[in-house]
Amino acid sequence: MKHVAAFAFGGALLLSSCAQKSPTFDAYRLSAEVKTLSSDAFEGRAPDTPGEIKTVEYITREFTDAGLSPGGDMKDGKRTWTQAVPLGRFEITGPVKIAVRTGGETVPWTQGEQIAVRAAMNGTTVVKVDNVPLVFVGYGVDAPERNWDDYKGLDLKGKIGIVLVNDPDFETGQGDFGGKAMTYYGRWTYKYEEAARRGAVGMLVVHETDPASYGWETVKNSNTNTMFDIVRAHPAEDHTLIEGWIQHDVAVELFRRAGLDFAALKKEAQTRDFRPVELQGASFNADYAVSSQVITSHNVVGRVEGAMRPDETVIYSAHWDHLGIGAPDARGDRINNGAVDNATGTAALIEMGRAFANGKRPERSVVFLAVTAEEKGLLGSEYYAANPLYPLATTVAVLNMDALSPWGPTRDFSISGSAKLDLLDRLIGAAKAWKRTYTPDAKPEAGLFFRSDHFPFAKRGVPAVSFDSGEDWVDGGVAAGKAASEDYSTNRYHQPADEWNAKWPFTGMQQDLALLYKVGSDLANSDQWPNWTADSEFRAARDATAAERK
Repeated sequence: MKHVAAFAFGGALLLSSCAQKSPTFDAYRLSAEVKTLSSDAFEGRAPDTPGEIKTVEYITREFTDAGLSPGGDMKDGKRTWTQAVPLGRFEITGPVKIAVRTGGETVPWTQGEQIAVRAAMNGTTVVKVDNVPLVFVGYGVDAPERNWDDYKGLDLKGKIGIVLVNDPDFETGQGDFGGKAMTYYGRWTYKYEEAARRGAVGMLVVHETDPASYGWETVKNSNTNTMFDIVRAHPAEDHTLIEGWIQHDVAVELFRRAGLDFAALKKEAQTRDFRPVELQGASFNADYAVSSQVITSHNVVGRVEGAMRPDETVIYSAHWDHLGIGAPDARGDRINNGAVDNATGTAALIEMGRAFANGKRPERSVVFLAVTAEEKGLLGSEYYAANPLYPLATTVAVLNMDALSPWGPTRDFSISGSAKLDLLDRLIGAAKAWKRTYTPDAKPEAGLFFRSDHFPFAKRGVPAVSFDSGEDWVDGGVAAGKAASEDYSTNRYHQPADEWNAKWPFTGMQQDLALLYKVGSDLANSDQWPNWTADSEFRAARDATAAERK
């Protein structure tokens, strides 16, 4: 899950007469499904574990009971319930020895404390580097269209870069990168990719909570466990040997030992004139082993075939996976249960499937796509979008559900990021029936648009949004909603404490699903094709396939 929803408590679910056209979603069933999926028995639902087997079996069973038909891979001339997703699986084995050398002194860094390195995904089985030079490359951005280059001719081969998270204009809110709204240049994924393109030994991202939008615990839990990637022909072209994060205070001390002022360099990096700075006398050392293998995970796919235009498809999606078993928290709990993230979305997908399967058959087909490996980089949705079971050109829209509110109803809703598309207009129009209004993404700097399973579809032109439950509580207002959001982000997001709560009424999800059903049903019973706005970066990709739509 890559968006932190606000969790409203209490409040009766009030539906207008118009809203009553949507089916009633069962709050008790939603609660039971979330409780089951996030129980310890599912072991945190990590791909390629016993938790995956249980999860896939559970979703398949629930899809069957809901009345859906299999919508996955073909076998013996028939659709199965799953789409096989081949993935590379990478895991650090044995001890991790990391140290930096500055001023003649060697300082050890502990994995998960000062640093969080990911298992190498470039094809190597041993990471062993000695005295590799370190160089600060600002925000690590090379954006010719913005006349911005943080590298300015630097040869990164044989070096490890140190880079700031987010965009150069995050702190000022003004500049060439959308102000507070993160561009893809601000994502840590881009920074790793750029380092690989330049042949670097590695890239280390300096963690700060505000620009990252999450704390160090999230970084540690997300990066020190098993890594996955799509199977690549030339993995070293996409991954450096070392990819990791370092604590802000650790970076400050490292720079100080190298005779540099981190704060001053950070400010300089926010300007176009910044030039890379080598940390004189500083070097990086690492020694650890990595096991790798190709495994097969699974997307689970249910379908209701359209009565009139079955080759045209509306997709509801949610990721079923979470982080599995990791390091113990302060309570000694090692299971990352993922109740909100994303047992809520998976339960919503099951119940949305039930609503369509037991209602009037739609004119277009509706697919219910539970994807794997979202927490490993949107890999399940990326694989589907690259290998679609149903053509993307005739996929009408994708409505993604990631971390819905298990509490009470809200007066508003939102989507991840600030996308411009007809699909948002449809959500805004439909929400009026529940007297709900649209609130733009409260944290555009978090880059949430790039962090949920709608993005692999969006970048290929398919109109797609990731729905958010909103923060304006019916009981408590915006202040209470934001406080709950911040509490979740700090204390539960990507941590073992993200567990099912008996106090959750799920009446907010009832309302969310009614709204999402209305929008999806209207599209499934029309011949309309929503699109991106004319100035959207995704419009050209959609228009390129216009001839394939009737």
